[in-house]
This record gives sequence, C-alpha cells and structure tokens, in this order.
Amino acid sequence: MPYQPLTGQRALVTGANSGIGEGVAKCLGAAGAKVVVNYVTATDAAEAVVKEIVTNGGQAIAIKADVSKEAEVEAMFQQMFKEWGGIDILVNNAGLQRDAAFTEMTLEQWNFVLAVNLTGNFLCARAAARQMIKQGVTKISKAAGKIICMSSVHELIPWSGHVNYASSKGGMRMFMQSLAQELAPFKIRVNSIGPGAIATPINRPAWETPEALASLCKLIPYGRVGVPDDIGKVTVFLASDDADYIQGQTIMVDGGMTLFPEFAHGG
Repeated sequence: MPYQPLTGQRALVTGANSGIGEGVAKCLGAAGAKVVVNYVTATDAAEAVVKEIVTNGGQAIAIKADVSKEAEVEAMFQQMFKEWGGIDILVNNAGLQRDAAFTEMTLEQWNFVLAVNLTGNFLCARAAARQMIKQGVTKISKAAGKIICMSSVHELIPWSGHVNYASSKGGMRMFMQSLAQELAPFKIRVNSIGPGAIATPINRPAWETPEALASLCKLIPYGRVGVPDDIGKVTVFLASDDADYIQGQTIMVDGGMTLFPEFAHGG
C-alpha cells in the first residue's frame, strides 16, 4: 500500500501547471489528496498534470485564475467548494520574476512581482482561511486547515538585480508568521518552504549546461541542484499530521545554500 497521509483531504496548488507547483500537485495527489491545479496560462500543461494525477489513481481538476485578481481568486475557490465542499490544504506556490538592475527597474516590474508573489498569497490565504474556520477540525486531520507558502532562500539572502523578487519573499516571511500567529487559535497551521536552486523550466539557463551547473553548484554545499519532488515531499509532510506541532516556520530545502558557502574556507 502506498503511503497516503492526506487521504480524503482537498488541496489547491496555485501555479501548478509547471515547475515546483507541478511537482507539489503530483506529490499531494500521490499522498491521497484531491488536487486543484491552478493555472493562468498554458491550459494544456495544466490538463496534463491533472491527467497524470488521475492516471495514477488520484483526483484532480484544473481551474484557471490569476491569483493577483480578487474576483478571479474568489471565483476559483467557489468553484472548488462547489466541486468538493471545502478546502483542507492551500499551497501558495504561484510566483514569478521580472529582473532588472534597480535603477532601471520600472514601476510595472515592481508592482507585477509584488502583486503575484505577495498579494496573491494574501487573496488565496484569505479565501482559504475563511472556509477553514467555517469547517473547523474534522476527523480527516488534527488541524482545521493547512496553508503552505512557497517562499525562497531569498527571504534571507539578498539578491542584487532582483530587488522586487527578494522583497516579495522577505515580505512573505512576515506575512506567513503573522498569519500563523493569528490563525493558530483556529487550529489552522501556516508555514513556508524556502526552495534553493530547483531545476525547473523558468531557470533552465542556470543548470542546463555542464558549465552553468558547475557554477551553480559552487553555491550549494550538498553538490546538486534540487528537483520539484524535493519540494513536493516536504509539502506533503507539512500538510500531514506528522507536522501537527509545526507553526510559523520556514523550512529551507536548499542543499545548504543558506549556510553561506563562500565562508566555508575561511572569512
């Protein structure tokens, strides 16, 4: 029998049609959860994720919504509630970059990244929390709900040339912790995962050639680049009762990137 600690639970993963979100959605499905695969572009890719989850014996549906738009977020959650009656797990994964030197960064680049990466977390977590509070604790989990934010090592590590992205992830850390504090009395657990370098289509140039990979691995003491499954397995753990006493924490899944490897041989 496969290990399925999330049997009977209903999950929504934002930005789940590729990369880390795709890996998380598949892992949640394999762990027994019903999964909403959220996407904003590439319908075919989202449907392919759904098909794989279903083919492997799980349940999944795809719902299109831009997480930075309040009306679209509310409509997505209402569609989920109509299909499955509620929500037990939210993975706030949707995120993007619009990189530029700070003096050349436009207001549109700044606002777009903050709207998706931070405001999107707010809108989705608010919709989920309202329903989780209404549901309360049921027999399928020790918690009334679990909210997991997909942060980054850059909630801690400054990142020149990526001020908008790093600011969004630093903001996410305090958003997550403040939300964890506020929702704990309702038995809703809120935590984050901080991925390091994960091989996904969005950062392909950083790892696809031997030279690029060797350069990247200088920043990773463990000596390898992560894969989406590395994040998906930790997500399953945080969503399960095995993590019932973890609240308001960021778990770094980074091969040691946050250990400041440049100081490994003396400062």
